[in-house]
Amino acid sequence: MKLISHVGRVAAARVTAALLVIGAMPAWAVPDVLERPSAPSAKAAGAVMLGITQAGARLVAVGERGIVLYSDDAGAHWRQAAVPVSVSLVGARFLNQKDGWAVGHSGVLLRTGDGGKSWTKHLDGTAAARLVVTAVSEGRLPPGADPARAQADAERLVAEGPSKPFFDIHFFDDRNGLLIGAFGLALATSDGGATWRAALERFDNPKAKHLYAIAADGDACVIAGEQGAVFYSSDRGRSFRALATPYEGTYFGAIAAGPRTVVFGMRGNVYWSETPGGAWRKSDIATTQSLTAGLRLQDGSLLLTDETGRLFRSTDGGRSFQPQAGATGAPLTGAVQSADGTLFVSGVRGVTKIALPSPQGQ
Repeated sequence: MKLISHVGRVAAARVTAALLVIGAMPAWAVPDVLERPSAPSAKAAGAVMLGITQAGARLVAVGERGIVLYSDDAGAHWRQAAVPVSVSLVGARFLNQKDGWAVGHSGVLLRTGDGGKSWTKHLDGTAAARLVVTAVSEGRLPPGADPARAQADAERLVAEGPSKPFFDIHFFDDRNGLLIGAFGLALATSDGGATWRAALERFDNPKAKHLYAIAADGDACVIAGEQGAVFYSSDRGRSFRALATPYEGTYFGAIAAGPRTVVFGMRGNVYWSETPGGAWRKSDIATTQSLTAGLRLQDGSLLLTDETGRLFRSTDGGRSFQPQAGATGAPLTGAVQSADGTLFVSGVRGVTKIALPSPQGQ
């Protein structure tokens, strides 16, 4: 099974956009975009793309209005996939060359079995809300939760309709996966995604903080969220413990590199920890802009992007990050490295190809 080495793909821009949808979209509009297929467009390659990943050697990018693009020639040409919804999609993951998932606004979860050429809707926010109601009725509550309040919150979730976005998904193997989103929403599957169940009881998250990104390395994973929320699991997501960090602002992503963890977010804040639960240290990075995406490169170095389109690279495990050539001048939302070492970034101008210099060239 191939999973991306991890990438905090939830950028500040797309998180903001997702949450604006909650308050700005009229009630009739959500079902409409959930039922209306994404429209083919000759200009799709220039659309706002909110995440990028790989299905084998194929590049797959997801973005606004349900647009999914794929390329089999290293980004020289892009084709638009068949997608059954027109809500914005914020991220995608593939287990192998064929099987993948995409997540987005209105609680959408899409599935593909042909490498991203075509997609089917597997879940939406209405179905997700019902799963939460079932969990509450069965007593599967977060630690210390008040049952009466949990019941009221679950009923309100149903009444508000499919307005809550999902932000990330991760599969530990071909059967066990985790799906996270706004207001602490978390679902899990143990049958390869055939069925899902609410997993709120796995998190000590009484304020229902948004959960933005999953970074995994083997059986361990870290989830980054708002208001300094960081959760760690050593058992493939079956249980999580909250990790206290020095920063109370939002983390948009994380990078898991063995026992070391790097979290990054608003206003240029980056922290690293040598071990789960160990002391956090602030990374040295020359930006006060929000950091929007990150990944571990093939040579072991770490890469971050900020909301102005700049790139930063660390060759010391996250202690410090140096500016890199290749800035796009426009907000970036995701990054992936192809087998030949080329970097592809998604952003408000579509997908951009960047030739990375060697670390010695910093």
